[in-house]
Amino acid sequence: MNQSKPFLSLLLFIFLLNSCSTTQKIESLKPLPSDDAPMVYKTNTSFVNMPLEITLKEIENQLNKTMSGQIYEDSNLEDDKTEMKIWKTAPIRLIEKDGKIQTVLPLKIWSKFKYGTEFMGLNDTKEINLNGVFILSSTVKLSNWKMNTVSKIEDFQWTESPTILVAGKNIPITYIINPTLAIFKAKMAKKIDEAIEKSCDFKPYVLDVLDKMSTPFLTSEQYQTWFKLNPIEVYVTDAVLGKTKISMELGLKCNMQTMVGLKPKNTFERDAVGFKPVTKILDKVTANVAAISTYESASKIITANFQGKEFGSGKRKIVVQKVDLWQRDGKIIVALDMTGSINGTIYLSGIPNYNTLTKEIYFEQMDYVLNTKGILTRTANWLMQGTILKKIQETCRYSIKENLDEGKKSMLPYLNNYSPMKGVFVNGTMNDFEFEKVEITNKAIIAFITTTGKMSVKIDGME
Repeated sequence: MNQSKPFLSLLLFIFLLNSCSTTQKIESLKPLPSDDAPMVYKTNTSFVNMPLEITLKEIENQLNKTMSGQIYEDSNLEDDKTEMKIWKTAPIRLIEKDGKIQTVLPLKIWSKFKYGTEFMGLNDTKEINLNGVFILSSTVKLSNWKMNTVSKIEDFQWTESPTILVAGKNIPITYIINPTLAIFKAKMAKKIDEAIEKSCDFKPYVLDVLDKMSTPFLTSEQYQTWFKLNPIEVYVTDAVLGKTKISMELGLKCNMQTMVGLKPKNTFERDAVGFKPVTKILDKVTANVAAISTYESASKIITANFQGKEFGSGKRKIVVQKVDLWQRDGKIIVALDMTGSINGTIYLSGIPNYNTLTKEIYFEQMDYVLNTKGILTRTANWLMQGTILKKIQETCRYSIKENLDEGKKSMLPYLNNYSPMKGVFVNGTMNDFEFEKVEITNKAIIAFITTTGKMSVKIDGME
């Protein structure tokens, strides 16, 4: 009897050791602690085609803001015997005519003329006030994101014929002023070109739009999913002048990311974006969208799939009461709480994939986790049969169609007259999603979906 005690103690020790080992192995399957830090899922580089339209009215408005009040002054009387100050008296109007911009410029002119003996024997100075309208014609081109013009004054029309009071009489002096204006015409045309270049520098506007578009926005409050766009390069073609607008093609090379958790920071850097002139831009938008499924939501869906189903053979049967999912070492762990011939939990592992026809996430290479096999072999070897595992595997799936619909729905407002800033409007269309890949994290299963579409940007009514 005494000799048997060491043997019993050894068996008890082995049993306890095996129990502790099994417990440790099962504990090692449990999900890792989570945190609230954002997770970044880098997608492939995307390309966004953005035809850009700038209305002539918008350029007109910006030009009127740049040129207001007094727009010209010549205070040197000795060089050409003329001093001159010019004010804009009414808004400038821009019109397309024969492929050029025609500028209608209403002006009030104050001038001082010095008269010598060559004019009626007088040697005096006189001040005169004139009102007229100048008409300029400008060729247009876009260089370094600035609209450049080469203008010349085609005509000027006096509202009233210029006169000067001499010896009590109004003496017409148009023949004196018109030659003087020959010099002024070149100066005035240059002034218009400088004002257009200053008011029509579109690079800051484009950067402002990109800054707004780069600000992360919430696409799913339920899953705390954020979308973020990171611009890399911007391409632009030559500007084309139309009847009411100037058009050009913009292309944006960027990375699109989706993040889960806290709102990420806007990391947009204005100076880091490259701008390149090109002759042609692809007429398409390619974007990558992520369909996020948290393990909690996926577990609830799969648990519902098992309701009312029995699995087994012969007299041995089990019913799955609850399903929990998480990831471990690059695979999905499926914990099945069951009742019946087995009361407890078994653990399966598998690799998630996507069915493009049913829009479902399912699991490939599903098998019992090795940590569980020892228990199953001793208590329910019949559960190891491939037929039962196959039936369980077929039930472990869930649809992400709602996620896809929600993702598309969340992006549509940004393609329907979306205004990231006053006077800038974005419109576009989006095609159906196509599956790309599945990734797993410690928080969610992410199905990456690509889509194509079109987009356009219109500038009209900026402050």
